[in-house]
Amino acid sequence: MQFLYIRHGEPTYDPDDLTERGRRQAEKLAQYLSFQGVDRIFSSTSNRAIQTALPTAKRLNKEIGHLDFANEKHVWNHWTIHNESGQTWLFQSPKIIDLFHSREILDLGSRWYEHPQFQSLSIKQEINRISNESNRFFAALGYQYLENGKYKVVQESDEKVALFAHQGFGFAFLSLLLEIPYPVFCTRFELGHAEIIWIEFKNEGGYAFPKVLSISKSEHLR
Repeated sequence: MQFLYIRHGEPTYDPDDLTERGRRQAEKLAQYLSFQGVDRIFSSTSNRAIQTALPTAKRLNKEIGHLDFANEKHVWNHWTIHNESGQTWLFQSPKIIDLFHSREILDLGSRWYEHPQFQSLSIKQEINRISNESNRFFAALGYQYLENGKYKVVQESDEKVALFAHQGFGFAFLSLLLEIPYPVFCTRFELGHAEIIWIEFKNEGGYAFPKVLSISKSEHLR
């Protein structure tokens, strides 16, 4: 199975929609993905993600499966802080970025949220929610999570599966999927509007470890 994680096009957040540029990006995605072929299409329940997925679904005559667990509003409620400019993502705060690069955070690894800076946030609770929902999602596709990034191939698939969602959710979701600590993932990788992260679940002896084939793929936009 190949799994494509796609961030929505350029948005307006209030109301929740796409700009004209974002709609053009969605059309470019549709052209590219219709050429590549996509077997299943899923989207966050946010309008900006659905609007980005629609041109692809129409071109390929596919239904869109709506996944509320991928809606960015849930992560926003847990993985943001307040500063002088208002509420902001952890990965957008210069103070937190500096902390994420510190040895004390890097030494904590996947338990980075245990640092005193994050004790007031319910990050562990949100990690558990994303992990549980993600495991159910991939199990329904034939890949049962075991441990340490290892999946049992219950039903092998050669399908391409696309999920249209967000950057904020994506950093959390993908860092868990790929077993890369969040402070490393959100500061070393990028996911721009209408860009694609392409991941392969390759069957090796009945098991699969998600492997990134490309990240921040954007040539379809040029």
